[in-house]
Amino acid sequence: MKVLFLGIGSEQLGISQLASIVKEAGHEIDLAFTASLFHDRFNLEIPWLNRFFDETNVIIKDIIEKKPDVIAFGALTATFQWSIKIIKEVKKHHPHIKTIFGGVHTSAVPEVCLSYDEVDYAVVGEGEQAILDILEDIQAGGRGLPINNTQYLDNNGQLVKGRQVGFHQELDEFPYPEKTIWEPYVNLRDNYLILASRGCPYTCTFCFNNFFARLPEGKRGKYVRHRSVAHVIGELKWAKERYKLKSVDFQDDVFTVDKQWLLEFCEVYQREIALPFNILVHAKYFDEEIAKALSDAGCKWIQMGIQSMDEDFKTNILQRREKSEQIILALELMKKYKLKVKVDQMLALPGEAIDAQEKALNLYKKYTPYRIQTFWTAFLPGTEMLFEAYKDGIVNDEELKRLNHGEDFYFFRNQDNIKNPELVRIYVNYEFIYRILPSMPRFIRERMTESSVAWIPRPIKNFLGQIIDVYAGFKDMNVEFSTYAIFYLKNIFKFYLRKIGYSNYRIAKVYANTPIPKVLYLNGKVVQLNESNTERKEEKSNVSSV
Repeated sequence: MKVLFLGIGSEQLGISQLASIVKEAGHEIDLAFTASLFHDRFNLEIPWLNRFFDETNVIIKDIIEKKPDVIAFGALTATFQWSIKIIKEVKKHHPHIKTIFGGVHTSAVPEVCLSYDEVDYAVVGEGEQAILDILEDIQAGGRGLPINNTQYLDNNGQLVKGRQVGFHQELDEFPYPEKTIWEPYVNLRDNYLILASRGCPYTCTFCFNNFFARLPEGKRGKYVRHRSVAHVIGELKWAKERYKLKSVDFQDDVFTVDKQWLLEFCEVYQREIALPFNILVHAKYFDEEIAKALSDAGCKWIQMGIQSMDEDFKTNILQRREKSEQIILALELMKKYKLKVKVDQMLALPGEAIDAQEKALNLYKKYTPYRIQTFWTAFLPGTEMLFEAYKDGIVNDEELKRLNHGEDFYFFRNQDNIKNPELVRIYVNYEFIYRILPSMPRFIRERMTESSVAWIPRPIKNFLGQIIDVYAGFKDMNVEFSTYAIFYLKNIFKFYLRKIGYSNYRIAKVYANTPIPKVLYLNGKVVQLNESNTERKEEKSNVSSV
């Protein structure tokens, strides 16, 4: 069967992994993607520009012409309605197409997703085995039998609900992600996305891990799991040869959670890959030995979630267990080892005292990161925070319905959760300070207060904050900024090429036509096969023979 994956906004690692598994099972794979310029659901939101660059009809036409048997989509709350619109139009021309929805939004509210005619199967939780079982069921004509980690409606409209099984424990059993399907759409060279692990040691009440970690029935196994160092390095060596990588971006929730694995990785990475890379960390999983190992291995940028500096609130309400001293130590070590840190700071958390922002501001004045990234609290379906907000009347019935259906949802900048205009004004002031603080001279930083910027009109604060924030990112040569800017420029260029009739422009440059290596996991070892499958190369932690 021909399985087409649907993507929006940026490269999605879930698509890459599932595509490799579907391909290995003998199915044909394809990708339909839109950058959704100026409405990418993650960063930029400029409606009038998005209307000009809108490519909804282009992607619909692309799917119709490719004539897939199955469309697979990993839904976020912010992208669910977009996907429904696309598939609704496609099914008008090809009503036989079956659709498989997965992702965190589907896992949170599968019944809501299945209420749409455009959704045939809803995968709840991890989907590697589920998607293969669903494809087998489709080929058999739909047998009406339960499928693990899957829900769907049978021919009589009755819900068929499979068992929620435990998390897949051995990640080395999966093939390398199928990156080549992204080559027409994404510059894979500048900042190569990769996952070395799955899961998070925390279940913060605002995060999808809050419910996702609890999905399995019965024995769930470990939620935090790592690929072996050999498996990760093997993928990177292939990518380095094919794309001549400039930097690597590890998307793991907490990259430093397993210290023994990390120290082994840093040693091998420094020897075998030797490229700058960036990671996400948690203050509780960071010490001097880790900082030194990361610095020696080539780590340049770190993102660390702080979210709130009210320790009691963070422990009891957010279910985050780090202490303020651990945050301070982590910031000191990052400065000592020249690791540029971007911190995450949440605004408008329900129940948090406003003076928590002042505590955070005092921290950032003394231990100034290169960037402070702010997030207005967004209630995500399935999370404990949304449940409590609904119970406390912060979210009403209509708002809950719209959230569960993914209607008008914008993740980073949604200020609708605050009903008090005065509180909104105060938070806007703090957001402005956080954005400009890292770029200010020390003597100005020390004097900045919420009231000192209150006189500046809000539109000017928004404009200046964005300009200075972007300036700081480029000044510090942050690969995240440069990659994002290049992604937009190349997709704008591609947009105009399509306007004049040229549609074969591929954004990623391929330097070596090296196929993705096939790997097996036998007796605790990663076994990489060459192209002819006649020679095996066994790897442990030393992967110099890959």
